[in-house]
Formats: sequence, C-alpha cells, structure tokens
Amino acid sequence: MTRYDEVFENNRKWVEEHTHRDPNFFSRLATSQDPDLLFIGCSDSRVPPNEIMGLDPGDVFVHRNVANLVVSTDINAQSVIEYAVGHLHVKHVIVCGHYGCGGVAAAMQPADLGLLNGWLREIRDVYRLYQGELDAIEDPDARYRRLVELNIQEQCVNVIKTAVVQKQYVRTGHPIVHGWVYDVANGLLRDLEIPFGEILGEIQEIYRLEET
Repeated sequence: MTRYDEVFENNRKWVEEHTHRDPNFFSRLATSQDPDLLFIGCSDSRVPPNEIMGLDPGDVFVHRNVANLVVSTDINAQSVIEYAVGHLHVKHVIVCGHYGCGGVAAAMQPADLGLLNGWLREIRDVYRLYQGELDAIEDPDARYRRLVELNIQEQCVNVIKTAVVQKQYVRTGHPIVHGWVYDVANGLLRDLEIPFGEILGEIQEIYRLEET
C-alpha cells in the first residue's frame, strides 16, 4: 500500500472511531461550526493544530502559512481573521510559531531565495526591530529561538492592528490575542504571555479605527 492509499484507509478508520464514540458526531458537525479559537500557525508538517491541542474538528478555525505571518496585504490571512472574528465570533486568536521553523532560519541567512524574498522580509523586519537584543545573544541557536519568539509577538501585534479585532473587542471584550510557541523536540506548547491589553492600548493610539 502506498502512502497515498494509506491516507484513505486511515480516514475510514478515523470515521469509524468517531462514530463509535458518538453516532451523531458527523451529522452534528455538518450543520454548523462554532469554534472559540482561531489558530494562525506555520505550514510545517510537524505542527498539526488540532492534534497538538487535543481538539476535535469544529473546535478551532485554522490558518497556516510559512512562518505564521500576519501580513496586512495578504488577503488570505486577512479574510480568515475577518471571518473568524466578525462572523464566527471566536473568543481567542492564537498565533503559534515553533522552534525549528525553516522560514525563520531562512530569513536569518543572506541568501537570495527568489519568490520567498518578499515573504521572508517580514521576518527580517522583526530582526531589524530587535537587532540590539538579538545581536547580543552569542549562541546562534539561542538567537534563532529568540527570533522565533519575537516573530510570534510581532504577528500578534499585526493581528491586534486589524479593524475587525479592534471593533469586536470594543463591542464584546473579545477576542483576546495570544502568542504561543510549540517545541517540536518535546511536543509541548508554551504561552508567551504577551501583554494583550497593554499592546492593544498602544495600538489604539495610532491604529484606532472609529465606527462610521
């Protein structure tokens, strides 16, 4: 059996397991979705969102791209945030990066990567913002891990800048934006505990959007 064929066999087993536990699982799932979480993560195959959080289908709305970036001109990411926050009314937005991220590692190298150059520049901009702190870290691996964390933090800031997040928070007190890092070496998630309220206050001084 090829890996491709194995996927369909695994799918049948997965369906059987879920229907055995709950005969109405899929019929209920087909009617609607009501997730509390929006997960913005990296496309890396080692970081499957539902699995690392132990959640079922329907529990989390997901967007993934290289290095978990939230770019203002990326209509895909912005549309996901708009829909999840403005229509699904998620309570929490999570930006989750991971140690060992190939996108962050590539951004630290002075290499011409063609089409990826523009995308990775977003991470290089994060390095520029924190160059003093990062250059002071002598160990290259520790510097790399710290850039992973700082990139997560800055992408959280980019989420908070969006109009739909600001307006929905003023109306309802949600969503709360969180930054997580996943360690592929041990499977554990860690909350970076970004100061959401503090960042929101600073953002609103410059990026505040009034209702019209």
